Amino acid sequence: MAGLIGIRGLALTFTRDGTQTKVLDGLDLDIASGEFLAIVGASGVGKSTLLRVIAGLVRPSEGTVTVSPPEPGRRSVALVFQDARLLPWRRILDNVAFGLEKLKLPRAERKRRAQAALARVGLADLAGRWPFQLSGGQRQRVALARALAVEPHVLLMDEPFSALDALTREALQDELVRLCRAAGQTVLFVTHDIEEAVYLADRVVVLAGAPGSIRATHTLDAPHPRDRTAPALQETAQRIRADLTLTDRVAG
Repeated sequence: MAGLIGIRGLALTFTRDGTQTKVLDGLDLDIASGEFLAIVGASGVGKSTLLRVIAGLVRPSEGTVTVSPPEPGRRSVALVFQDARLLPWRRILDNVAFGLEKLKLPRAERKRRAQAALARVGLADLAGRWPFQLSGGQRQRVALARALAVEPHVLLMDEPFSALDALTREALQDELVRLCRAAGQTVLFVTHDIEEAVYLADRVVVLAGAPGSIRATHTLDAPHPRDRTAPALQETAQRIRADLTLTDRVAG
């Protein structure tokens, strides 16, 4: 598989009130085409910050991030946040089409792609509604559709299901796997939920320490659809917990 993202020697230092804080240090990571990669770690370790660096929202202090350039009418990356961040003054179809407006596509093409993206997440019949009329899970589906509509090389997801109830979260996890497997979509998924990571991902990267760095990588060969209670997944989850516990002991 060809690499879509290459990270070499990445470090990031923030300066606030004259004090420097290094958040990330020495990261080397490749993300292959069609891969579902999850990053796990404790709160504050720099997981979300890493996504923002890859998305071009934050500049690294050291190192390089190389992202495969998009074809016309596409974007290299699209970012899905923990909250849907829908525009309340736009109907659902127009929210999905929002990301397409900067791609200089004809209005008819923007509408077609927005409708197709809503259909992919099972919300085609809600295109004319307003955001306040949707449930939390439906709003996250709209956010996913908005990201998919720009046909990104890499879909960046920042704990997108963490604010949802357990049943809705599991349903959306299954839906995400189905969509991404069907389209060969490359995904970089950030979560603090170890079970979620091993259920979804081909590979799980453990980010730990202060500053954050890659402490371990685990490959999961279990085919999809997966059994959440499968021993292989549970064993990998235990190894990841051990990685994080060991890090905490060293830091202490």
